[in-house]
This record gives sequence, C-alpha cells and structure tokens, in this order.
Amino acid sequence: MSYIPASNRYSSMLYRRCGKSGLKLPAVSLGLWHNFGDVDVMDNYRKTLHTAFDSGITHFDLANNYGPPPGSAEINFGRILKEDFAAHRDELIISTKAGYYMWEGPYGDWGSKKYLVSSLDQSLKRMGLDYVDIFYHHRPDPDTPLEETMAALDLIVRQGKALYVGLSNYRPKEAAEAIRILKELGTPCLIHQPKYSMFERWVEKEGLLDVLEKEGVGCIPFSPLAQGLLTNKYLKGIPADSRVAKGVGFLKESNITEERLSQISRLNDIALQRGQTLAQMALAWILKDDRVTTVLIGASKPEQLTDSLKCLENIKFGSEELQQIEQILA
Repeated sequence: MSYIPASNRYSSMLYRRCGKSGLKLPAVSLGLWHNFGDVDVMDNYRKTLHTAFDSGITHFDLANNYGPPPGSAEINFGRILKEDFAAHRDELIISTKAGYYMWEGPYGDWGSKKYLVSSLDQSLKRMGLDYVDIFYHHRPDPDTPLEETMAALDLIVRQGKALYVGLSNYRPKEAAEAIRILKELGTPCLIHQPKYSMFERWVEKEGLLDVLEKEGVGCIPFSPLAQGLLTNKYLKGIPADSRVAKGVGFLKESNITEERLSQISRLNDIALQRGQTLAQMALAWILKDDRVTTVLIGASKPEQLTDSLKCLENIKFGSEELQQIEQILA
C-alpha cells in the first residue's frame, strides 16, 4: 500500500529558526547514522521514516559514510524517498556530509576541494537528488588550508548542489574562522553540528555556543543521549544484549563506572518527578537552550522515535531542577 502522510503532521511539532537564516527546523531531527544500512531491516526503517514525517520531522540527516557498509544509508534513504516521499521533496530538509574516510587513495578523506566536490556528487547519485538542502564539512582537516575547504563549500552552493552549508566537529576557534571565511565568500554558514549531551559539555565550556550565537549560526547537537547512557537501558547495570556488552559501537564498558551509574540513577529520579523518561529529559535539557535549533536523534524502531518526541511536551526547567542536575553532573 502506498504511503499517505498524516494530514495533521504539522500540528504538534515545534519549529525553530536556524540562527539568523530564513530557515526553520523541527526541534527534533532524525539522524541516519545507524539503523539505515544494508545490515538493517528495510521495512523497519521505512516505518521509522514514515513515523518521523507524520510527526512533523522534516529534517533527515545523513553522511557519505553512513551504513554499514558506507554509502548504504544514502542508497536506502534515496529508494524510500523515491517510492514514498517524491511528492513531498519540498517539505523536506535533507543533509549530508563529507570529511571522514570514504574511498581509497589520497582523495577519499578529509577536506580538499577534490574530495568534497566528488563526495557530494556521489551522495547525490546515491540518493537520486539534484541537490541537498544542507552540506556539511564533517570534521576539520589539519593539513588542508581552511580557505580551500570553505571555498569548496561556497562552490557547491553556487553550483546548485546544496542550498546551505554547515560545519561539524569544529572547535570554537576553527568554527569562528570558518564562519568568517564563508561570510566573506558570500555563502554564510547555516548550522554547526557538535557532539553535546549532559555528559559531554565542551560546547558550553569552550564557548562554541557563544560563538554560534554571536555569528547567528544554528546548532544541531548529535549524540544527545550519550550513545544510550542517558536512557533507562543502563539503570540496572549493563544489559547482556547491549552494544557495550557485545563490544560493538563507540561506548566501552570502561565508560560505565559505578559513579556514572549512580549519576544515571539520580538523573532518572528527577526525570520521573518531571513526568518524563530519562531520555526525554536529556533531550529536553538540550532544547532548553535557545541557541540550540534542533536536536539530532537516532531511532532503531518507530516506537523509539515516538517515545523520544514526547520530550517536547516539557522543555522548561525550574531553577531548582537545573541546580539539582548540575550537582549530579559535577
């Protein structure tokens, strides 16, 4: 049966302006980093994409190397886009990135103009698109002049292959410089995608959020649930079926100390008092900051996505709650 989106899909989502741009993004965006590769079940991730759009999520975030295998998330997304979302392309914000290893040889990684332009051409082909809405440089390249990398982003916009450009994983000093160069080139930086959660707060401590606010650039944090630590999964210790127990993924058993488990448990108590799950509170905690445009979440099944979206029912925190949270995180 062909997919017909929910007619009330825009009724409950909160949309926020991205920096000083004309673009608004949903407060929650869907990332395709995991769960959309060839190793995953198509029927499941198809339903997840349907659920997202039915809920007012208009922004889908990819990268050249998402999978596994690398590239397969874009191919699979492109197929569903063609079959289910073709009539709704203009309602969607589709982003992709380049900056990590993608193919062999000296032009398949980092930040040269050669790599970025070639990578986006490949991404467009995989997704069956003429352009993406946002194209990011995925990480700074220590060996390529920043001017060259930013000139490549500017060129890509002028070629009509992307409407906007963004940065990911740039520290404040590099971000400020990249934003300045892009502004001078006439292609302003739209958005920055850093890693940010209750357990990973360098964006506050190093002043990245201040830089973005000053420059009028949006912010879209990834890994807001700290690879699953900020969910009810680890409340009773490490489950046998978890990625940690199996030794796969970025989260290691050594990260889950007694102290960390105690923090998770105490944060969960506050979440329950707020009428939220720990994951919902962790997402709301990021969205409480006006400098954050949207938070990027992953979902392995539609129900998980629906559950996460309930964070929007309460994104306000009292000063006492914030104080308690700070004490726990200290």
